[in-house]
Amino acid sequence: MPYGLVSGEIYQAFLAVSILTMMATPSLIALAPALAHAIVKQPLPRRLKQGMAPKKQEAPSQLENHLLIVGFGLNGKNLARAARIAGIPYMILEMNPAFVRSEKAKGEPIYYGDATQEAILLHANIRQARSLVVVINDRAAVRRITGLARRLNPGVYILVRTRYISEINDLLKIGANEVIPEEFETSVEIFSRVLAKYFVPKDDIEKLITEIRADGYEMLRSLSHNAQPSCTMDGCLPDLEISSFRIADGASVIGKTLQETALRKKYGVTLLVVNRSSQIISNPSGDFEFSAGDVLFLVGDAKKIQEARAVLNS
Repeated sequence: MPYGLVSGEIYQAFLAVSILTMMATPSLIALAPALAHAIVKQPLPRRLKQGMAPKKQEAPSQLENHLLIVGFGLNGKNLARAARIAGIPYMILEMNPAFVRSEKAKGEPIYYGDATQEAILLHANIRQARSLVVVINDRAAVRRITGLARRLNPGVYILVRTRYISEINDLLKIGANEVIPEEFETSVEIFSRVLAKYFVPKDDIEKLITEIRADGYEMLRSLSHNAQPSCTMDGCLPDLEISSFRIADGASVIGKTLQETALRKKYGVTLLVVNRSSQIISNPSGDFEFSAGDVLFLVGDAKKIQEARAVLNS
């Protein structure tokens, strides 16, 4: 050594012992529970054995045909709430100990554990589970859990959430029954609501959504800019308009029924909805009586709606 504090022989011995202990550490860690259990059985003073016995884990109830949820973020919480309301037996695995403590105190069947480990899935009765839903953000963990669960229970239904479209095919090959990509599901929700605002029939919207999901979202990935548009309000019904107006105080129509006004017969317009003090009255019947302040929603030719409006508020 440069400063002569340790002789060469002692330094070599120290270095050899350090390397050997580093090599032995992983094996010793793996054997630690068994060694501790063996030592506890020995007739030693209690104070020496204190803290050596492994802490007993609370075993989940022996559920069958249950739903196993991996991850307790927003999606996991909503799924657990729905399962509870529907009376479906379920169990949750979560890696955040703070979540586990707080939710267990609320009565949730939640357990701390890494679902990528076979022992943890077996402890959660994966072989008796009917469904497994994986809603975590770790890509590698999702793949590991999916493949492991499929091997342990070939008949379990596995639904996986992923952020990445590129993961869909791989997860399906590994064993997932269904893969829900976040980014495209958000797109589906957005366009379905927009299409509804443009009066595209609900059946057509649902059919489109089903086709998109069945095709692995390929339609969204390769949507052509030259695609033919669906029928819109302006395109299919160019002369049709939906208009609303409020019945003014003192209007001649107040107290009269819809049948008496003969809106459809005289003016060719149809009363769709009436908003009366925030109460929505859809498709009012012929004996419906108009009141001041009613907001009427009429559908028909724009010119005819204006004529009907002028008469109703005269």
